[in-house]
Formats: sequence, structure tokens, C-alpha cells
Amino acid sequence: MSASGRERPQFTRPLTSLEICAGAGGQAVGLHNAGFHHLGLVEWDAHAVATLRKNVGGWPGWDDEQVDTLTPMDVKEFLTSDMRKNIQVGEEGLDLLAGGVPCPPFSLAGKRLGKDDERDLFPDALRIIDEFRPKAVMIENVRGILEPPEVFIDYRRDILNQLGELGYMVPEIKASWSAAEQDRAMRRVWRRVDASNYGVPQLRPRAILVLIHKSELSSGVEYAWPSGKSGERATAFGALSATMEARCRKYWTKNKYGEKAKPGERTGKDVFKDWQLKASRAAEMGKGVAPTLVGGSKKHGGADLGPTRAKRAWEALGVDGMGIANDPKECDPERDLFRPAGPMLTVEQAALIQGFPPDWKFQGRKTAQYRQVGNAFPPPVAEAIGRAIAAVLRPEHNREELLDGYEMEDGVAVPDEPRSEQMAFQMSAGLPVDGATLANRRGNRVSAGV
Repeated sequence: MSASGRERPQFTRPLTSLEICAGAGGQAVGLHNAGFHHLGLVEWDAHAVATLRKNVGGWPGWDDEQVDTLTPMDVKEFLTSDMRKNIQVGEEGLDLLAGGVPCPPFSLAGKRLGKDDERDLFPDALRIIDEFRPKAVMIENVRGILEPPEVFIDYRRDILNQLGELGYMVPEIKASWSAAEQDRAMRRVWRRVDASNYGVPQLRPRAILVLIHKSELSSGVEYAWPSGKSGERATAFGALSATMEARCRKYWTKNKYGEKAKPGERTGKDVFKDWQLKASRAAEMGKGVAPTLVGGSKKHGGADLGPTRAKRAWEALGVDGMGIANDPKECDPERDLFRPAGPMLTVEQAALIQGFPPDWKFQGRKTAQYRQVGNAFPPPVAEAIGRAIAAVLRPEHNREELLDGYEMEDGVAVPDEPRSEQMAFQMSAGLPVDGATLANRRGNRVSAGV
């Protein structure tokens, strides 16, 4: 059963996908649940690759031999690698090229160098798309590539123009238009998506690019965006209740030292009840969606739940965001649970906030595991968009069955610009990019899970 609460779709002819910058598998999980069979998963971070190896065995086509092919690999090296040589797409071709290209070149928190950042992997993604000519493309990135539109509008327009030349259906966009007009046209295929609308109990706005090759539109079925999952929004309270109680139960009658509590001493039961009260009140007030998890980078210290603003939001949910708790088997109750602001989250709980299935096992030490979680693409969002893509690529399948449980937009409609939550900062000029620039990038090794 997938995160959407329905069985994984089965197609007469399997849908195939290749994923670059796969991270710890958030997008892969979602696309798997949408019915896609992965022919390859490309990721350079050794811990994330270990996580993929630990979990994908048993997926269609992923026997022990296939799992053994998963080794850390720079996307820039993929087209000349043994993995590429071993991928056979057959006469039908590849159905989907998916991936999350690195966020630093476009992050609001960084220098926003875009095409001038050596970590930009869009040019390499374009080369892989050119090589395979997949029927559909799905690329995920931070919202900073979209907001505000003035910053990267020229860069985005050039990417769409190049993909249009490869045969993908892109909207007409003229450089003479204002940035706002260009951005509005682009929203048909490239837009902000908020994870909280798809059953994920955190905000997590992302930029998603979805393109369908013109050859796949002969049936008259066009791609339509799922605007969200039907029903009430998921909350941190609902996602964490069971695991939070299980953690506290071990100290139900004990104090912060793990000893039997004396009269008047705070117990694990008190910790849980206080957390429950805060988190449930926040949910009742419509503030139960958690702030966006931040994975951070290896250049910075230990893991925590984000900047000061995010930590305050977590405290309102009864959680201390100053760090990540140890695994329950290695719990230090004073450090992990008995904190003035509330218990810290474990890696497992952060993964639940991200929308991962409970049985997805992250590899590496605690900080490495948390970074994988914090940099991931929420599986429920990937599943929703994957199902919408599948509805175009397999028009003979029951569309209503595929998209049941989602609120769908009109395929022609252009949504209003979402309300921006970003901090105000000075605008910079657009950053143009050309084919020569795209073809001459230095190698890099940046995790692409954000």
C-alpha cells in the first residue's frame, strides 16, 4: 500500500524510469508507488547509495545483481559509465527521466549563482535527456529557481527552449515579455508545489518541471497537474503520535536519568502528555503543519531542524529543534526527551514528517541519516505527479482509478502565483545561459537531494 492509500498501479506494459541525483530515494519511492520500474538510480553520496541498496531489493527488476550495480557516481560521469551501458530501454524507449538537480545554485540561502555555479547540473540533465529522449521529464529543485521570477527567468527560458528543440511540449515564451508574464506562461510546465497539499505534514515548497514529449500527445490526453490530495491536511501531531508515545513509554514512570521517578519529578508520561497537548492544539488551530526540514551540508556541524524561525515553529509543536535525538535503542533520556521545549525528533520521526514509509531504513551515522532525510523529495508528492504523468503515457489505463484521491487542475489552466513565504532581499539581474555554456561545466560532487 502506497502513501496515497491505494495499491500500486499495474500496467500491461511497465512504465520505465531512470533517475539522476536520486539521493536517499524519496522521489524513487514515490515514482515506484506510482507504477514506474526504475532501470537505474544515479547518486554520488556514499551514505545515500547505501540507503538505496538497503531498500530497493525486491522492486521490479532489482535482484541482488542489479542492487550490486548501485555505486556512488557523479551524474557527469553517467553517460560513459558501465551503468549506462547496462541500461537497455528497447524499442519502446524510456518512459521517464526524473531527478532532483542540486539546490545550492538556486537556494535563497546561498549566493544564487545559477548557471555560473559549478554545481549546476541542469546542463548534464539536458545531455542525458538528449541521449535517451524519454517520453516524459520530471525535474525537482528548490523554489528559489522560481521565486522571484526576475532572478532566473532567462536561465529557465533557455532550458525550456532547449527542451523544446528536443521535441518536448513547452509553452510559447518571448524574451520581450516581462518576467512576470514569462513566469505565468512557464507555470503550465514549471511551478511551485507545496508538499503540505499532498498528505505531507510539512510545508516544503519545491519547484517541479514536468514535460511530455510531443510524440506522446497524439491521443489527445494532456498532462494535468494534481493540485493536492483530497481531504484534510496531514499534521505533525498525526504523523508523530504513535512513535512519540512509544519513545516516552520506556520512561513512563522514570525521570530524566532513566531512574524510577520520585514524587514531583517529571516522568516520560509527563513528556508525552505535554507534547500531545501542544501538538494537538496547534493542529486544532490550523497550525499543525511542520516547517520545512533542512538537511544542511557536510561543511556545517551537526544536524538540527533548521534556522531560528523554524525552531520556534517546532517549539510551538512541542518539539525541540536544536538537534536530532538518538535512536530509541541508544536513547539518552535527559538529552533526547526531557528538554524544556519538548523532545527532539529521531531520524525515523523526521522521515515520517518527510512522508517516507516507516520501513525505509537510512544508512550511516545519525547526522548522515538526517541529512539524507532533510534533503529528500517527499515520496507522496512524487507519487502524485508520477500518477499524473502515467495518466498521459498510459491513456488506455483507467485515468479515474490512477488519479483517485487527488484534486486535479484543468490541463489548460494557469494557476495564480502562490503566496511567497520568503524573506525580502535585493533583486539581481537575470542570468542568461547558452548552449556553449551548458556544454562546458566543471565536474562536481554535490548531493542533489534538495
